[in-house]
Amino acid sequence: MTIHIACTASYLPERWMTAAEISAASGVPEQVVVERFGLRGKHVAAPGEHVSDMAAEVGARVLAETGTDPADVDAVVYFGSTWKDHAVWHAAPRITHLLGTRRAFALELDYVSCGTPVALRVCRDLMLAEPGLRRVLAVAACRESHLLDYGNLRSRFAFTFGDGAAAMLLSRDGGPAEVLESDMVTDGSFSHQVRVPAGGSVEPASHDTVRHGRHLLDVADPVTMKEGLDRVSLPNFLRVAEGALKRSGLGLGDVSQLCVLHLKRSMHEGLLAALGIPAERALYLDDTGHMSGVDPLLSLDRVARAGRLSPGDVVLMLAAGTGYTWAASAIRWVGSPMPRLDLK
Repeated sequence: MTIHIACTASYLPERWMTAAEISAASGVPEQVVVERFGLRGKHVAAPGEHVSDMAAEVGARVLAETGTDPADVDAVVYFGSTWKDHAVWHAAPRITHLLGTRRAFALELDYVSCGTPVALRVCRDLMLAEPGLRRVLAVAACRESHLLDYGNLRSRFAFTFGDGAAAMLLSRDGGPAEVLESDMVTDGSFSHQVRVPAGGSVEPASHDTVRHGRHLLDVADPVTMKEGLDRVSLPNFLRVAEGALKRSGLGLGDVSQLCVLHLKRSMHEGLLAALGIPAERALYLDDTGHMSGVDPLLSLDRVARAGRLSPGDVVLMLAAGTGYTWAASAIRWVGSPMPRLDLK
């Protein structure tokens, strides 16, 4: 039995924060933001626009484009940012309610930036294990631009974090892409490096922690984290990429398109070199920045709608999430390009 991606969609908020604005807010030179961070600008959610709203919006687009009755969806899976409308709260049930998928159960995956390949793995395996699941809607959203303190240079790697959403409908009934195999690797030694310090059981929420910015993103030791990640990131990216492809009966030479999360420009170029993939076969999201688990799926939606995929093309979905987990999934394009939509 083959599980297909029937359709994808993406959504970006109206507001676009330019590199010049990021520079003014942070003191980081605009040239550094553009050239080193790899960011011309990013989208920023409106004050009342939360991850459940954006995820429901993009999920509705997928259902509308495929003509799927919300009542025919068996499961709704949220795999976006873990910073949601509320603390200690699941977004998936509200998204299910907003979409009117009244027969679907809700599932939530807390996998931060490696969300897309993890969601592909979990949804595919779930559908293979349960023949009664015919249509699974997977949605992700991020509004982590609102979680940043531009005055905290320890967290400068996160200044590229932007807002947006993406969705995919997985189906037993065919579609333009076959979901193949996946692979993951985790190095928990980085688990305490990137976090919002206050709000959990170690440091509960309080007025004092709010006043001192303890509810914004922070990095415990940027130098140690960078040195550690410099040693392991490329090998782990390569390991999961090769692992997913090998499980699919493929190799790096078979990859036609790479859909990868937004990385700083030097890391992106180093990754392409390690994988042996030309730059023109890997979309660089310098107009959106990084959006938690959204990036690779948004990239797939863009290249598919641009007509850059042909039947037989192998697409490698690749990401890494703080914690730290590296993940990859392979898909094979089998259909014609999805139509262009006059949507953000």
